[in-house]
Amino acid sequence: MRTERNLTRLDRVFARLDREPERPAHIDVPKMSRHRVVLFAATLAFYLAIVWAVAITSWLVRFDWQVMFFRPYQQWPEIHAFLDYYVVLGQRGPTAVMVAAWLGWRSWRQHTLRPLLTLGASLLLLNITVGAAKLGMGRLGPHYAITIGSNEMGLGGDIFPSGHTANAVVTWGILAYLASTPRARRWLSALSAVTSLGVGLTTVYLGTHWLSDVLLGWAAGLLILLALPWVEPLIARAETGLFSLRDSWRARRGRTAPAPAPAPAPVGAPVMVTQPASADGEVPARETAAAARSPRAPVYLAPGPHTARSERTPVTPVGSRRPPHSDRVARGTTAAASARPMTGS
Repeated sequence: MRTERNLTRLDRVFARLDREPERPAHIDVPKMSRHRVVLFAATLAFYLAIVWAVAITSWLVRFDWQVMFFRPYQQWPEIHAFLDYYVVLGQRGPTAVMVAAWLGWRSWRQHTLRPLLTLGASLLLLNITVGAAKLGMGRLGPHYAITIGSNEMGLGGDIFPSGHTANAVVTWGILAYLASTPRARRWLSALSAVTSLGVGLTTVYLGTHWLSDVLLGWAAGLLILLALPWVEPLIARAETGLFSLRDSWRARRGRTAPAPAPAPAPVGAPVMVTQPASADGEVPARETAAAARSPRAPVYLAPGPHTARSERTPVTPVGSRRPPHSDRVARGTTAAASARPMTGS
């Protein structure tokens, strides 16, 4: 009796992927709705409020110093080893490689460049905005603080806002932004928010950032995600241009491909040699007479260019190949005639 093989979970996953369309039409591109505009404006106001609170050395700066003097890494040393690995989720290099690998597979599967182009655009905006804010405000970190109670701004530092936090928001939030269903978008949004806040608080625990750095980094990353619908037309234009460039390159490559060379004749195939006619179309009389004297079949030679005998290079060198021998007797002479007289001493 024939029984069907039970499908494993992995088999069901690949079977579902095989049913997935190449260019899914149900994945909508997020638009800049009124709700998103309100969230963007509120986040921008929060961003500016944090900057102003730190610039005027308000209660937020005093709270930063209190947290720094509390030294969380000394209060809970048992979680220090775990958080040293957890903070990697906010580093730009490892996270970008992991997310790019997943989005690259998704781009290949769906035959679209939008996931990779969206990731590239978000990381570009992140480097420009966060990098400019870091260099512009120049705040020193807790380990390099000089004056107790000051905001430590304008001293050449580069920790305000927190790059780890902003990078975690953008890198993991882009997965929620590109989700294909509303349910997946909600779950991934919550997961990315918790992950990014955890990375930011880990930097506070390790003493590399102020608490206000983490708040500003979280707002900076959220601003980039909320502003991505404004960049979508440029992403679509770039995708169309790249596909057009690929198609033109393929067409040019097919047009300039060399024609296939004719198959060479086999080595043993004979080639018939015919005598050229004169200017008036008659065969020379000498050749006609020779043909009349020797009524043989036409001559067949091996294929390839042929030259006259006088033009060919001699096969053997001129002269004899044998080395000269003084004691050798030439033909037609006797041994007595060739013998030399012996002279006595």
